[in-house]
Amino acid sequence: MKMLNILVSLLIFVCCTCNKNISPKKENISGYNMLLIGNSFFKPYAENLSLIALDAGLENHNSTTVFRGGDNGKPINFWNDSSTIEHNLIKKTLDKGDIDIFGMTVGHDRDNPTEGFRAWIAYAIQKNPNITIFISIPPIDFPADWNQRANEYGFDTIKELYDYFVKVVVHEEIVDVLRNEFPSNKIFTIPTGKAAIHLAQMNVNNLLLDNISMFGPKNNSIFTDHKGHQGQIVIETGSLIWLHSIYNIDLKTNDYETGFKTDLHSIAEEIAANHVMAYKK
Repeated sequence: MKMLNILVSLLIFVCCTCNKNISPKKENISGYNMLLIGNSFFKPYAENLSLIALDAGLENHNSTTVFRGGDNGKPINFWNDSSTIEHNLIKKTLDKGDIDIFGMTVGHDRDNPTEGFRAWIAYAIQKNPNITIFISIPPIDFPADWNQRANEYGFDTIKELYDYFVKVVVHEEIVDVLRNEFPSNKIFTIPTGKAAIHLAQMNVNNLLLDNISMFGPKNNSIFTDHKGHQGQIVIETGSLIWLHSIYNIDLKTNDYETGFKTDLHSIAEEIAANHVMAYKK
């Protein structure tokens, strides 16, 4: 009888060990309290991040998203429209003094590229002195005209034009200037727009494992309209880029279900890895 009890105990131990190996518990990582402001080329990633952050086991991830369409979602217009509900919501959120990360979309006045960003950062650090800032870089709009737009600027492809825009306009004219003005705060960028550019080229080359159109319904297209609003496959890829860029989650081991056969994790990982190191978080 004693031997039988020992065998039963061993069996129970083995079964419990096997079950743990089959369904490993995700590691709990502390999340950030975030304020995210932007337009329709920003909002889908901000909203989807909450889903994939929860799936990744990030505890206490929380975000307040403030949205306005088109140019109204630029930092400078959020700032200048001081009588709006959105302007006051941003200030009210910052006034609590508990924001870890403040994310904005690219959108600027050509004569003064940093104006809107500078105003919001200066306001934010009054109550959140250690706040981290990121700027999401959307794709160039009107994708049907990408080749023409690239040629007009002297480039062969939209990727080359986008890379130039990121390097000169965003990093040199905006981020570098802001870093000089706010040296105590970390400021980084996320190459969100690369998701649309990369997936569009894969679609042209018939490399996607899903039946995806260039334009059409959100669930099975790269773009939903001529303006270039993102389909779900782009949103999922861009959100994974955000997850890695903000939380440094290893996308090789992340098991979030994107809903697509195409390996969006590998695409997002490649895009994030190729982003300029000096402008990563």
